Amino acid sequence: MYNIKQITDDLYWVGGNDRRLALFENVYPIPEGVSYNSYVLLDEKTVLLDTADSAIMELFTENVKAALNGRTLDYIIVNHMEPDHSASLQRIADLYPEARIVTSARAKTMIQQYFDFDMSRVDTVGEGDTLTTGRHTLTFVAAQMVHWPEVIFTFDTTDGTLFSADAFGTFGALDGNLFADEVNFETEWLPSARRYYTNIVGKYGPQVQKVLAKAGGLDIRRICPLHGPVWRENIGWFIDKYAHWSSYEPEEKAVVIYVGSIYGHTQNAADVVASAIADEGVRNVKVYDVSVTDASYLVAEAFRASHLIFASATYNNEIFTNMEHFLFELKEHALRSRTAAVIENGTWAPQAGKKITAMLEEMKDMTVLEPQVTIRSAAKESQRADLVALAKAVAASVKG
Repeated sequence: MYNIKQITDDLYWVGGNDRRLALFENVYPIPEGVSYNSYVLLDEKTVLLDTADSAIMELFTENVKAALNGRTLDYIIVNHMEPDHSASLQRIADLYPEARIVTSARAKTMIQQYFDFDMSRVDTVGEGDTLTTGRHTLTFVAAQMVHWPEVIFTFDTTDGTLFSADAFGTFGALDGNLFADEVNFETEWLPSARRYYTNIVGKYGPQVQKVLAKAGGLDIRRICPLHGPVWRENIGWFIDKYAHWSSYEPEEKAVVIYVGSIYGHTQNAADVVASAIADEGVRNVKVYDVSVTDASYLVAEAFRASHLIFASATYNNEIFTNMEHFLFELKEHALRSRTAAVIENGTWAPQAGKKITAMLEEMKDMTVLEPQVTIRSAAKESQRADLVALAKAVAASVKG
């Protein structure tokens, strides 16, 4: 049975949810599922904006038919060619053979790589081109590398609706409420939005900044992303989150401690530091075991917080394996402009500290606080002063 949602008098959400998928892009855990958003505009000419993943193809097809309500489909706009948004393109193109497919030149090349239908149906558009469908005029905004090179945004200049491809998307299935103002977004959805941005788009901050600059010149009254809730209120608040994340400026003055511990001794030292930081009046300190928490959550927290502490055992004369992987993820996602501190452990040859510092120095604008603390096997009472001194240095930096 079809399941569509009305957004405006002539705009409908025709997407669906996947609560069975365990890993988004076969990488990122999504315990709360994901939505695949698609939209139908009913004007003198009808428009479908993006399609959907093959997992919901049957429902999606029903939804498109229900929204059109017997009308034909005139245009299919492809903002983004990633298969979770284009896998159903062949099916819809076959169902509506008269529909023109509108997309960027690079996306046209990708269509040829994925599908076999007649390319004479495909019209390419670029920055500033427009499509008039009757009452509505749609203009196209180039958004390369947000987060694929072919991406375009579609902006409805008539109603102020931005169809933003993967930008402003969020992990999580939609539970009936389509709009961000209908859910507790700041408390229940923001961590998923942050994790989605930082892991999917985080590497491309400069490109996102360019697109945000373009968006600043548009009268945006509504944002329709390809994942997660639709925005119609408090849009500036969410755009400001993107401004922070894409500029790599910390979202909060906060401390996150990452622990790579084998038998619990490094964890013990990290907990002593966490308690001492809290004793200095710093609130909401977070501690994560890098072997337990998926790296996507750890990366998101690093984008949120201003101060990061890395506490790692030495393993095979290197950084503890999962800690090293996490640091590699931070580097690959272009994290910068953080204050860090280091705790190392090693029974016979501590090496983790200098190697962590070296990896941090490969990132831009990273400050590593002194003192670095070295534990040999287990923290002793004689080292409490060193751990507390490190905590005081971190707390003073946070408050300063």
